[in-house]
Amino acid sequence: MCGTLNLLFEMESIKEIFKIGRGPSSSHTMAPSRAAEIFKKRQGTASSFKVTLYGSLAATGRGHMTDVAVKEQLGVAETEIIWLPETFLPQHPNGIRFEAFDQQGNKTGEWTTFSIGGGDLSDSGKRKSLDVVYPHRKMSTILEWCQKHGRTFWEYVQEYESPDIWDYLEEVWNVMKDAVERGLENEGVLPGGLNLQRKASSFYIKAKGYQGSMQRRSMTFAYALAVAEENASGGKVVTAPTCGSSGVIPAVLYLNKSFYDFSDKRIIRALATAGIIGNIIKTNASISGAEVGCQGEIGSACAMASGAGVQLFGGTPAQVEYAASIGIEHFLGLTCDPVCGLVQIPCIERNAFGATRAVDANMYSLLSDGKHLVSFDTVVEAMKRTGHDLPHLYKETASGGLAGLMRK
Repeated sequence: MCGTLNLLFEMESIKEIFKIGRGPSSSHTMAPSRAAEIFKKRQGTASSFKVTLYGSLAATGRGHMTDVAVKEQLGVAETEIIWLPETFLPQHPNGIRFEAFDQQGNKTGEWTTFSIGGGDLSDSGKRKSLDVVYPHRKMSTILEWCQKHGRTFWEYVQEYESPDIWDYLEEVWNVMKDAVERGLENEGVLPGGLNLQRKASSFYIKAKGYQGSMQRRSMTFAYALAVAEENASGGKVVTAPTCGSSGVIPAVLYLNKSFYDFSDKRIIRALATAGIIGNIIKTNASISGAEVGCQGEIGSACAMASGAGVQLFGGTPAQVEYAASIGIEHFLGLTCDPVCGLVQIPCIERNAFGATRAVDANMYSLLSDGKHLVSFDTVVEAMKRTGHDLPHLYKETASGGLAGLMRK
């Protein structure tokens, strides 16, 4: 029976795309925190711990507060953190090894696992879907299903997810809205040492002075900055599909809610569409900046937001697919080069431009008939290959690109 299920179902629930938690990083904060919690439960009587961080996880771990998150979960004063940024384990760039010791210093347990993006863990470094609910893994076959049955992407979600998916997505939308609204109110300097001033509030006030499309575009910037700044300060956000790209989808949806008065019900259906798009990318390529660069984070978020926007405005499944393709295609090759290892520069600004690019892709696709030469599946495969071709220093190590230059 289990073998049959593996043949029939290939893609996990979209709940795994939209995780609710605290920033600034799904791969560097959320996942290590969860790993520490798991190991603590396994070794509850341990007197001390040693935690070794490898590769990209070590290179930018301090800026992402990895050590703080791990120590908080382990809850033991004697926790040693070892940073090995130059050591990349073969399974994945984000390796983490836990060791537990008793009062006499004898090792009582150890565990090596990997943070593979979007807050997920894997002992093999490979993505293995556990909560598999969808029988397809490619956009082409899902699009074919939609066309055959005369249904939309959100109806595809409804067909295969459990009934509580809509309650879950409602919670996701509420957390996204709260993050936008908190970010628009909060001011001051972001933590981390760069002394970077929050900009969302001032952008929002200035945007009110504009009219028409200029105001809508300016508000998109403000909404995306609001969430990205909340994430950078360790606020509560939704991985969409990661913490580092968490401002793109909320900005686009909040914009459409504010200016076009879409109901929450329609917004939640658009979220379902975004979830399927992100799921396809996650299943067939990667959403991990440490694995494929920022194209896997901002590029994926833009694709998801682009498709969600088309869904809101009544576009066809073919137009949704086209918008998603545009959204990720124009971020191909984008490097992950966080200055000082913080999810601030250029990450926050990239959220703002990723959101406006999604709005453009939405409009462009709706003006078309949805027909185009380069399929979404092809773009996803190109992103995967491009990411694997990128040198490590351009994949969340804070040693190349802007990060390398700003360090000098």
